[in-house]
This record gives sequence, C-alpha cells and structure tokens, in this order.
Amino acid sequence: MPVWQWLLDAVGVLLALVLLYGVGLILRRRWVSRHGGTFELSCRVRSGRTGRGWLLGLGRYSGETLEWFRYFSLSPRPKLTLERSRLTYVGRREPEGAEQMSLYPDHVVITCTTPDGMVELAMSPASLMGFQSWLEAGPPGTDWTRPPRP
Repeated sequence: MPVWQWLLDAVGVLLALVLLYGVGLILRRRWVSRHGGTFELSCRVRSGRTGRGWLLGLGRYSGETLEWFRYFSLSPRPKLTLERSRLTYVGRREPEGAEQMSLYPDHVVITCTTPDGMVELAMSPASLMGFQSWLEAGPPGTDWTRPPRP
C-alpha cells in the first residue's frame, strides 16, 4: 500500500473521529438542557494569576443544587455541584485583564463561599439575577427533600 493511501486513510479516520466528537457534544448539550433551567456559566477551576483557570460551561438548576457542566466534555455528569444551603454569595466584579478574553462578553464574575472554600463563577447579568433569586428562594434551614410531617 503506497504511503499516500495510508495517509489519506488516516486523515479520513481523524475527520470521522472529530465529526463523532462534535455530534456527541451536541447530543450531550441537548440532554443536559432537556429539563430547562440552563444558562452559560463559566467556572474558575484554578486560582492564581488573573485571567487564568477559567473554563466555559453550562449551568443547570436541579432542585437544591446548581450543577456545572464543561462545554467540551462528553461526560454526562456535572463537573461541579453546588448545594444552595452551603453556598453564600459574596459579591460581583467586572472581568479584569486577560479574563475579558477568557469569558463571554458582558459576563460578570461573582464570588461565592462554600465550606470547601471560595468559588468564582462568571455569568450574564440576567443569569446573575436568576442565581440570586434561586439563592434567596431557599429559606435558611429548609430541607425541601424531606417529606412533610403529618
């Protein structure tokens, strides 16, 4: 078999794999979004120098939790799950320096605290209003998963 035929076959296989990956990402996005309540949500996974460590993703409200899914992952499971009762909103700020290139335009960076430490998220101002409403909708100490007493 000539080298050019082998090379052509390898390119064909590579293109097929890229196509399958793209179809997988589309199907996963539709599966994650099937229950609604999804929005563009970026998460800072590595703190340190300004502008570094941001990953684009999708947020989804699921009862008492906010689930974060990476955009370019095929995993059906969320990469990060934040419980409403353990999450405290600290404040917001505009993206600084290199963050403006890492995040979507018009997104704001918010800081929250959890028992495990600080979490930085980036979302649109409209999504931030929804996030704050979701946080406030759960009264302190309320467990909505527990059945009511007779």
